[in-house]
Amino acid sequence: MKNEIAIVGGGIAGFALALNLHKRGIACSVYEAAPEVREIGVGITLLPHAMRELNLLGVGDDVAALGIANRESAFFNRFGQKIFGEERGRAAGYPYPEIGIHRGKLHGILYREAVARLGSRIRTDHRFKALEQDGDGVTLFLERMSDGSALGAVRAAAVVACDGVKSTIRRQFYPGEGLAFTGINTWRGLTRRKPILDGRTYLRIGSIRTGKMVIYPIADDIDDSGDQLINWVAEITGDGSQQNDWNTPGRREEILPIYDSFKFDWLDVGGLIRDAELVLEYPMVDRDPIARWTFGRVTLAGDAAHPMYPRGSNGSAQALIDARIVADRLAAGDDPAAAFQAYEAERNPATARIVLSNRHNPPDIINLRVEELTGDRPFDALDAFISQEELRELSDNYKRIAGFSEADFNRS
Repeated sequence: MKNEIAIVGGGIAGFALALNLHKRGIACSVYEAAPEVREIGVGITLLPHAMRELNLLGVGDDVAALGIANRESAFFNRFGQKIFGEERGRAAGYPYPEIGIHRGKLHGILYREAVARLGSRIRTDHRFKALEQDGDGVTLFLERMSDGSALGAVRAAAVVACDGVKSTIRRQFYPGEGLAFTGINTWRGLTRRKPILDGRTYLRIGSIRTGKMVIYPIADDIDDSGDQLINWVAEITGDGSQQNDWNTPGRREEILPIYDSFKFDWLDVGGLIRDAELVLEYPMVDRDPIARWTFGRVTLAGDAAHPMYPRGSNGSAQALIDARIVADRLAAGDDPAAAFQAYEAERNPATARIVLSNRHNPPDIINLRVEELTGDRPFDALDAFISQEELRELSDNYKRIAGFSEADFNRS
């Protein structure tokens, strides 16, 4: 329809934007390439500012019910010694929890809510091919992903690209741009097992120099025997040339030689990997920040605008914030192009800082710093090398950059 907003991509950003627009009385349709929306993938962590956005959409309680609220974030060296820990979410005084959840469950909640509110305007098996725009609107050309048949042209007042890190729409405006890969690959898995520590802790173990693991629970008591579903991510720096594929089955044998040595009295990391029911490979990629997201009546949002390393659990939060700000700016005036310019001016600088911080100074800079100071050896007294106050400042600095410090919530 010519007066509606077309959303290309039915991921977290796309469905959140549809819900935000519907809430403000703005007509929209979502065009998702996949023939069906399935609950696939591994874990995701939703920081308090992400949960704030989901609560504003009315789905926060549903998300919290299917996930696990973290009480602590804890950092360990590869010898199993605790470096630093801090309370998280409501335990740290935030008005919202920090939730670990299966990404597919979050996606499913947003999809079902979007279908309930927008009905047939959620269109699957609609793959974007190209667009043309003029002073009155945008024409989208679509095809069925299932068989490649043409779906004809769709007219809209404006378009928001929510089609992810490999955005086809972004490629139309930046045809020569590539993904930034610096030799870091990840293996991600899901393992059923008894809770680790208190069953409410987000763990970072080791570093990208010696082998880094991120481990956290995403579902409780999954088989009526007290087992949790544990999400884990192995992050390894290679020679910079061989990039993992996307969402392909991972070979745990490739990483076990590193993590078999991560055996502590409270966790056997090698055993966690061996017992995984699912292992997938991903490259660690992002894109360099760009000064321009908006091209007339077309703009980028979420990973299409600012793909970032999945460190610090911030990609989903930034996509959700994008969705609200786009909707707010569209609701404030009649000119989509002006609304998109205002959205870009507000969000581009903030997300650029996070993209660069996730590359160079992510939360696990704590592990790297301690590894450097101790010479990658077990320590007797960490305070002889660095104080807890200094480590806390490293953590707090990332929160300020990412927009979820206590001061950020006090202002809102």
